[in-house]
Amino acid sequence: MSRLSASGLLLGACLFAASLTPSLVPRDFLFQGVLGGFAFALGYWIGKIGQLLWRFLELPVLPPRVWRAVLWAAAGLAVGTALVALSRAAEWQNSVRVKVGMEDVATAHPIYVAVIALVTAAVVLGLVRMVILFVVSLSRRFYARVPRRISVGLGGLVAIALVAMLADGLVTRVGMAALDDMFQLRDLMIDPETEAPHEAHRAGSAESLVTWEELGAAGRDFVNDAQTVEHIAGWTGAGAKAPLRVYVGLNSAPTVADRARLALDELIRVGGFERRVLVIATPTGTGWMDEAAFDTLEVLHGGDVATVAMQYSYLSSYVSMMVEPGISSESARALFTAVYDHWRSLPEQTRPRLYLFGLSLGSFGSERATRLYEMLTDPIQGALWVGPPFLNSVHSDITRRRNPGSPAWRPEYGDGAFVRFKNQYNAVAEDPRPWGPIRIVYLQYASDPVVFFDPAAFFRRPDWLTPRGPDVSEQLHWVPGVTFLQLLVDMANSLVTPMGHGHEYAHRDYIDAWVAVTEPEGWDPEDLIRFKKSFPLVR
Repeated sequence: MSRLSASGLLLGACLFAASLTPSLVPRDFLFQGVLGGFAFALGYWIGKIGQLLWRFLELPVLPPRVWRAVLWAAAGLAVGTALVALSRAAEWQNSVRVKVGMEDVATAHPIYVAVIALVTAAVVLGLVRMVILFVVSLSRRFYARVPRRISVGLGGLVAIALVAMLADGLVTRVGMAALDDMFQLRDLMIDPETEAPHEAHRAGSAESLVTWEELGAAGRDFVNDAQTVEHIAGWTGAGAKAPLRVYVGLNSAPTVADRARLALDELIRVGGFERRVLVIATPTGTGWMDEAAFDTLEVLHGGDVATVAMQYSYLSSYVSMMVEPGISSESARALFTAVYDHWRSLPEQTRPRLYLFGLSLGSFGSERATRLYEMLTDPIQGALWVGPPFLNSVHSDITRRRNPGSPAWRPEYGDGAFVRFKNQYNAVAEDPRPWGPIRIVYLQYASDPVVFFDPAAFFRRPDWLTPRGPDVSEQLHWVPGVTFLQLLVDMANSLVTPMGHGHEYAHRDYIDAWVAVTEPEGWDPEDLIRFKKSFPLVR
């Protein structure tokens, strides 16, 4: 007990209580417990470091008997603070659930939360204590050569450098390699109930340049789930075509450049450049392609659509975003360059309209694949970028430079001729303002933590809280450090909401966004309304 920090206990309890308050998406007891443990550990070590600094400066300290009394009083206040916050946890979570269309919960399982938080905090505090002991051990080695205070600084710098090297080598490299191998094995598994396509125009068929096995799990799903001509014709009438979907998995070729060339050759083979609409799509981290995005586009254009995509990872977007975000942009850049150069060589009167698409980490790769100066004389027609993460520099810059008075979760930029933002509450396709030569639409929800996570939230109130979006709890308040941790956990938990909130993008919003970007012909407002009500689409 004598080793504990009174200020650390109190600040840790306050941050633990703050971690129970609502954020962008609901949390179950497991996520909440882990979050609470990290929040307590953060608060405790801030208080502990303050205490150590006080003693380091050799300032007056309390007598031992008084100090023990203060410690017990601080421990009692910390426990009381935690209990009061746990009693309100269900109310706070329900304030989020009602905003995203989920039923209330009767309990937030406070006992489970407390136990998980205690275990998490103990592990984190133990690891931090090990690092501090390491710093002290190194510092003592400098005592004979430099003054005591300088030796502590040198020991700290050396320890931080060594720990960083260990984390990079062991956790990032070895750990991520193990995860990558595990997910690769899963990617190679083929459902015995699925068969390779027989039609020559489909990737993975006997005539295809990409084998069924090389497509990977996400690629096989994407190719197999294409809309049928009959179903598309039910919406558009006679003349519907079978949409073309080209996908190249990670096992298809050894290098990014080889895979991009293979994707181009396959796209040429199936006649992708003879379609009215051509989309270069960048998938999520696992290679997954959102069916809602492509089903809607293909029906809107009567199946006269070709889509080409290339896998760049086996890991989820959340993991890839944290450790290897550059592979998304590298892959997207290679595919865009290959397809764009061939597209530009075709007669302008007969080539398809060219668009970009990316979801989540895929939007980051797709956004960085282009160079505006390269397209000044021959621009593409537009892009739809969905759920863009905080890494998207163009998205962040546009949001920062938005028109005064427009909120950060639905910004307006300039006169709207170049870029517009859509969420579930506005119909960007009905905006009467004229477009310029390139149409870019960002589809994002105010409750999507992938979009609105920001490292600066650790010490600065996010702009999207003033004002907040319609599906964001009124009880969400910024707390330094804690809000950052909440959003970090929310990113890993972003798919818990129903369609139309969080990171779950609904087909009705894809429809409105695609209509704005691609201008499909032959659709009147009543047909579009019926189409928006038809999901899930019959295949």
